[in-house]
Amino acid sequence: MAKATVKMPEDFLLRLSRLGDQTDAIAGKALEAGGEVVLSKVRANLSASVGKGTKYKSRSTGELEGALGLSPVKVDKDGNHNIKVGFAEPRKDGISNAKLATILEYGKHGQPPKPFLAPAKTATRSACIQAIQETFEEEVKKL
Repeated sequence: MAKATVKMPEDFLLRLSRLGDQTDAIAGKALEAGGEVVLSKVRANLSASVGKGTKYKSRSTGELEGALGLSPVKVDKDGNHNIKVGFAEPRKDGISNAKLATILEYGKHGQPPKPFLAPAKTATRSACIQAIQETFEEEVKKL
């Protein structure tokens, strides 16, 4: 049977050992930093899409834009930390924010799509990763 030994760099092992019981808090802060980057782009894209280029006068109330936000950081059954950019429910008029966002993103018969989520995901990928890494490094240095 073959045997392999992998040695981690000393500075990496030292940083890992300093995390200790702060791992969840640091992961949460890092994810929130990345989520804020994506949220700001989604918000900008949504503002640019709502009520623009319509045949008729816009009936936008601003409620969809106001419902956009970040979820709290949660840990799933596999131990992965997650944060989501999405819409709070319910609306005052009883219509689902998710339904309106889907119609806006993908369109419907007689209404062309005005994508705001997919372009934001593509445009913010590297900036989000960078924000997460920078926040993680800052938090580890504080320990």
